[in-house]
Amino acid sequence: MPSPYSTDLRQRVLAAHQAGEGSQRELAQRFKVSSSFVRDLLRRYRESGDIHPKERGGGNQPKLSKVHLETVRQRLEQNNDLFLHELCEQLEVDCGVKVSVTTMHRAVQHLNLSVK
Repeated sequence: MPSPYSTDLRQRVLAAHQAGEGSQRELAQRFKVSSSFVRDLLRRYRESGDIHPKERGGGNQPKLSKVHLETVRQRLEQNNDLFLHELCEQLEVDCGVKVSVTTMHRAVQHLNLSVK
């Protein structure tokens, strides 16, 4: 994804609009941005008074925390003959977290361990 427009550009577009230096379409052409950017910027300023870019999302959080991973490590140290689906069941009993076999496989790989 491209980076957001700078705050300086946003301020210049807003100042030009407030000074009545043209329509939204003319301002978009003048500053070489899309008309939807100008429209959305002005709407955001009207509604919240803010012109800074929105925060971007951080993606998905891992389902298994460090505590869960440590539980998996302990289970495998006790019995390294466990199958992945058995490990999933034991984690659900121990921690109350239900995970798929695929997630458990990734967790075991992350711990640099191996299972059946």
